[in-house]
Amino acid sequence: MEAVPRNPVETELTVTSPEQMRELGLKLAKLLRAGDLVMLSGELGAGKTTLTRGLGEGLGVRGAVTSPTFVIARVHPPLGDGPPLVHVDAYRLGGGLDEMEDLDLDVSLPESVIVVEWGEGKVEELTEDRLQVQIHRAVGDTTDEVRHVTFTPVGERWETADLGVLTA
Repeated sequence: MEAVPRNPVETELTVTSPEQMRELGLKLAKLLRAGDLVMLSGELGAGKTTLTRGLGEGLGVRGAVTSPTFVIARVHPPLGDGPPLVHVDAYRLGGGLDEMEDLDLDVSLPESVIVVEWGEGKVEELTEDRLQVQIHRAVGDTTDEVRHVTFTPVGERWETADLGVLTA
């Protein structure tokens, strides 16, 4: 992985394989704690679920982390002392937080790490603090595995988080 400086708030990395994306999730898991919201954005096939798989592994949760596209949300309980992982795919949800209220994410947030794929414009109201992760990949007929991952911390919780550990 290669780090590219952007501005003091954002951290951008280049990832060249699915294995590196999973490893990035392992590193990110070390920064996460109960109450954290991570929003993942990117094209289909960008690596959002692969990153979340690494997060789940790093958090030590039970169950295979797979895309929750058809069930909307999956809860992965911890195997040890850590927080549960709530993995949400909001791709098929058209509305904002109102449409997601049935998922009770606001109730789960204080004791869980919540990762929402396709959450832009839908879950920002859950908390003032979140980590936004944008994954860019080449689109079209390509087998290019290169991904550009941008981490944007939002809110007081993330002001002091050392995102530099992601580049190590």
